[in-house]
Amino acid sequence: MSTPDGLLGALSTDDPLCWLRRGEGLVGLGEIARFQGTGPSRFSDAEQWWRKLLAGSDVNDSVRMPGTGPMAFGSFAFSKTSAFESVLIVPELVVGFFGGTVWLTQLVLEGTTPTADSALALLLRYLAAPSASTTPKFPSAGTGADADATVSDGIISDGTVRPGALTEAQWKDTVTAGVAAIARGGLEKVVLARDVVATFTEPVRRVSILQRLARLYAQCWTYGVGGLVGATPEILIKVDGSTAQARVLAGTLDREDEPVGSTGFADTVLGGSIKQRQEHDFAVRSLVRQLAPFASDLSFPAEPFILELPNVWHLASDVTAELASANGHLPSSLALVEALHPTAAVCGTPRDEAGKLILKLEKMDRGPYAGPVGWLDGVGNGEWGIALRGAVLEDSLHARLFAGAGIVEASDPEAELAETWAKFRPMLQALNLRDHPRETSPLYGVADMSP
Repeated sequence: MSTPDGLLGALSTDDPLCWLRRGEGLVGLGEIARFQGTGPSRFSDAEQWWRKLLAGSDVNDSVRMPGTGPMAFGSFAFSKTSAFESVLIVPELVVGFFGGTVWLTQLVLEGTTPTADSALALLLRYLAAPSASTTPKFPSAGTGADADATVSDGIISDGTVRPGALTEAQWKDTVTAGVAAIARGGLEKVVLARDVVATFTEPVRRVSILQRLARLYAQCWTYGVGGLVGATPEILIKVDGSTAQARVLAGTLDREDEPVGSTGFADTVLGGSIKQRQEHDFAVRSLVRQLAPFASDLSFPAEPFILELPNVWHLASDVTAELASANGHLPSSLALVEALHPTAAVCGTPRDEAGKLILKLEKMDRGPYAGPVGWLDGVGNGEWGIALRGAVLEDSLHARLFAGAGIVEASDPEAELAETWAKFRPMLQALNLRDHPRETSPLYGVADMSP
């Protein structure tokens, strides 16, 4: 059980909380407390709730790493007008994996004081069938668990995919309307999203979806908070002590567009595209502008790099900041989330104008899609991604998938539609559904269950 994948495969529960990348991260089990909120104050309300919960807490943290001690997983709605309830969830047990260290954290609101033995006993209750070969030993700081669980992939049943709020033709019309709004002036970029709904004949296993995403998209951050699951390539903000980091992605090229035998295709087509570079520049400038008031030092590259993912290439820029203290306190990761969200990468620029146009054109509630998702601990550390390449599992037989595209004046509706299908691909793969169920194809709505 020395890897998150091994742990996920051994669980009896199908609703773990998780934040995983490259075999490291956090898995939360059970729940002892929950914040729920909506509206424009959802971030500050969550922060106030978390601080109140921490007040007077008694912490025994021998590992002392980001994510140890008190911590919570969170997911926040994209829009302040959304009916979706933003949440912070405090798990009963956390299993952490980082740099060869594996740890258990047991969290209680009241009652007996947790011990190493009680944490281990609690973990065993969450395992499907613990045995001599799979029973872990409680790890101390600097050591890893010394048994691996067999990974169970599960079989996802036949499914169909249908349009969500808008058909493909209707969504292309929204792109045309977005381009027209930009041409009229006052708006540089708007990000327009759409949804599709997958329906299954038999219940899907949420934990199997998370396992597939963690394996197929290991360089992304696989997240699971309630019904929200996905694998995002984009970090809104990561805070480790006084250092903050962000990864900005904007500008996309489908890897299936690469001609066989070509070299340097992404560098030429993506890196050399004025439209894609413009879209990326908007996103970087937006984040830097919002982060600057919290930083004593801020750095970002003059040129983006090309990030290679299994489904697409992205133009990417990593931004680093040294956080400035105010009244003797550094800003928490959640406070920075409130300041930064939504960035131009998922909303547009100027932000307010783009947000209004999104509400007018998309004809749907994004819910948690493109909102912050991640975790925070008791001293302000945290990692918050943008909930992209994901889906909301509405119940055991229905999943709503989301994808979007950045629209600028040079955008072409057909090309932007194709980009959304490339971005749907991670979740379609995780659900074992056909990779390109386009409405124009007679195969639209039919699952491909080949191995």
